[in-house]
Order: sequence, then structure tokens, then C-alpha cells
Amino acid sequence: MTTPLPSWPPRSTDRRTAASRVTVPREPLDSARTGRRWVRRRARGMNADAAAAALDVARFDARQNSRHEDLAGDERGPAELGEWERITQLLADAPPGTVYDPDTDDVVRAELAADAAAAAAREAELREAIRIAARADELQALRELGTLAQAEPRTGDEAVRDELTRRAGGYIQDDVDAWLARALASRLGHYRDPAAREAAAGLLTPPVLAHAALLAELARLVPGTDIGQLAFAARLATTEPEATAALAAHLTHARPQAH
Repeated sequence: MTTPLPSWPPRSTDRRTAASRVTVPREPLDSARTGRRWVRRRARGMNADAAAAALDVARFDARQNSRHEDLAGDERGPAELGEWERITQLLADAPPGTVYDPDTDDVVRAELAADAAAAAAREAELREAIRIAARADELQALRELGTLAQAEPRTGDEAVRDELTRRAGGYIQDDVDAWLARALASRLGHYRDPAAREAAAGLLTPPVLAHAALLAELARLVPGTDIGQLAFAARLATTEPEATAALAAHLTHARPQAH
């Protein structure tokens, strides 16, 4: 008995479930930073003499480790040694009796601030990835209902287009591209804002931009034209985006100027 082949394309519910997984950005491992943090914990409360003694031990360990080839590429050891050297010098330059406190160390404070900024950036990246995935699910549902053409684009839908393309294995989604081109030509949704239209030039592909430009000029030539009926413009833009953009520019310059 033969096993039936899976259907293609896969069922829409399965597709959304598999495609909507969001990769959580993680803090990259940094053995050098781990070593520096370990040194700071050990050095807390040390005075200049104690730090100098710890530095001597770190230098001895570094000499011993240099004899082992398997430790040649280790970043933690050199980072620990460098941190002991920095802390020792910091205490040597400080008033007598000063003990090391990471909480008042300007270098540590700067690193903590940088870590906080990086964590905030990762959090923002995660929120954006979740938003894109949810919007892609929404647009996919509209496609399946056959109502995508009636939807208005929102800010960030250019990235959602890329997500839908990724979900399709890199294949261009003609209906999504046509929807965005018509919206850009008709200035629908967030494309009512001139800044959004200007930004689209760097976010959408040349075929989509050429398609939108030609649609806009054809609509100006024949007022009242139903842009949805100009399917040939999409075919031109897909096969010859540069020629289509040139044609749109020519039509723009050929328009009679108001006196």
C-alpha cells in the first residue's frame, strides 16, 4: 500500500501555524565579558595591595595557559588578565585606603548602560517580529478569502511582504505585489502620507515600484480608470521593470502643463 503524497500547497491553517513562529533574539555569548565580570566580583572590596597580589596570580596563570595549545584561542583568560591590570591601576591611582567597588566603576557603568540599550533593542526587534508575523497571518487570511484587494496597507507592510515571500520559500507573491502597487498608485492607507510614499522607494522592489508608477500615470491619462482592470501593467513591470519605469517617466513628462 503506497503512502499518499502530501498536498501542495499545504492547508492554510498548517501553513500559518508553521510560518508564524518567531525567532527570539538572544544575547550572544561573550566569554571575554564573562571573564571580566568574574574578575569584578572577585575584586569587590579589595584594596590596592590585594588587587596587585591577584594580578600576580593572573599573570602566572596566563604564563601557564600559554603552554597549552588548546587554550591558545581562549578569550576569557586574556580578558581576565586585562581586567585585573585595569583594576589594579585604578586602585593605584586612587587615594590610599580605597577599595574596589564595581558599582562606582565608570567602565562598568558604561558597559551596563550599553547592555541595557542592547537588551532594549532586542526587545524592540522581538516586538516587531511578532507584529510582522501577525500581520502576515492577517493578510494571508484575506488572500484566502479573496478580499486582499479591498484591504488598505499599513505602515510596515513592506516588511510583511518580505515575510510572506519568505514563507513561500522565496517565491514572489504576485497578488501581494499587485496589491501594494495599486495602493501606492492610488495613495491608499499609509501611502496617503508623502513620507511613506518616499520611503517605499527604498522598501519595495523595482517591479512593484515600476508597476505603481505606470498605474498612476495611466490613471491620470484616463480619469476614472479602474486600476484593478490594468492587469497588463503588472505583467510589463514583472518582465521589464526598467522599461516600465521609463515608460511611466515618459508619460509624466508628456502630460500637458497647466497654464
